[in-house]
Amino acid sequence: MKGNEKMGYLKTVEEKKQLCFTFLAFMLNGVLALSIGSLLPFIREYRGLNYVFAGMLVSLHSVGNLFSGFAAGALSVFWGRKRSILLFNACYALAYLMILYGNNDLILVPAFFMTGLARGASSNFANYTVNSLAPGKAGFLNALHAMFSIGAFLFPIFLTVLTRTNADRWVYACYFMVAMGILSWILYFLLPDAGSSEGSRTKEKESSSGGGKFGFFREPLFYICTFTLFFYLCAEQGVIGWLITYFEDTGLLSASLSQLMASVLWIMILGGRLTAAKAAEKVRKERLLLVMGIGFVFFFFWLLFSRTTVPIVVGIMGFGYSMAGIYPTTVSFCGSLIRKYSMAWSFILTLASLGSILMPVIIGKIAESAGIASGMSSIVIVVMIDLFLIMALNFYIKRERLQETEYSR
Repeated sequence: MKGNEKMGYLKTVEEKKQLCFTFLAFMLNGVLALSIGSLLPFIREYRGLNYVFAGMLVSLHSVGNLFSGFAAGALSVFWGRKRSILLFNACYALAYLMILYGNNDLILVPAFFMTGLARGASSNFANYTVNSLAPGKAGFLNALHAMFSIGAFLFPIFLTVLTRTNADRWVYACYFMVAMGILSWILYFLLPDAGSSEGSRTKEKESSSGGGKFGFFREPLFYICTFTLFFYLCAEQGVIGWLITYFEDTGLLSASLSQLMASVLWIMILGGRLTAAKAAEKVRKERLLLVMGIGFVFFFFWLLFSRTTVPIVVGIMGFGYSMAGIYPTTVSFCGSLIRKYSMAWSFILTLASLGSILMPVIIGKIAESAGIASGMSSIVIVVMIDLFLIMALNFYIKRERLQETEYSR
């Protein structure tokens, strides 16, 4: 698929503006959302937090992500997508101001929850918008998530440079986050509003399908994709949320090198998503997903058993590159459901996000009693289950394609 053919899916100038602004805002979402994992060690040390409380904070971010992933989608049906995203996205700047100026540890509870509110709403908005503009196109979705990766790998580098000589300077990174939160809100404010036209098209599709808003509950694809995303997010949030703490507390890497590894991870995720976007033009999505799933499991085991710097770097690079396209490619299989049912994406995102809530708490609880290494080892179970579900999705897609071929005859 050539570049001009890709743009052929976008028929109007307004649609092209929607795509451009959505991509830019989602890149800032990467900066804002993934700064949580990088800042956590500084916040934990500065406030003297234990593993359980720190794990709870990471999970509260995911709880906010879960809540707004559903609420933003539901609210947009009645209030409009643009108004909804502006309301939730304002939580970013407010949350980092609370982290900066809150005198009590308990102020971190609503602050981390609010970062999740903003992240979930942005994810809902961005994935829905791109799926609406180019339904089922894995290349577009991988490109969208590549923008997220760009933002995600830039912040740890910035934080490392800023805190190399003085760890107390992490507060300046929080001021930077406040500025990025305001800029993100401005981008959404300037984004063309297509809520009314999208709503009318969705209602027409729902009425013609006869399934109503909740007809997706009768679709097997809904359950396979949702659970694939659930266990993927378990692993993703578990690794990203605890990776830096794991390296520092086990003594495998120094503090500055640990922060650098977070950027290496996101650079590889960026490369993997760009590769997946290109490969999706030539390779069947289900085959591409299976290859990524196998690499996802293999390199996690590699990373877990690495004890020196070079193997750790190789493990992080392989893990990031392999995991990169799993989420957007799986979401691309949901394109037909998202276009057909207005509430489908909200339910998929909400149920899948439960994984990112549960896993950090589980890791923190295990780490408190048995050490952070044991906590990270628990992720083995979820990556194996996720590979099994990817194989099930492959089987389902192949069966559906075979049935369509036989029917056409």
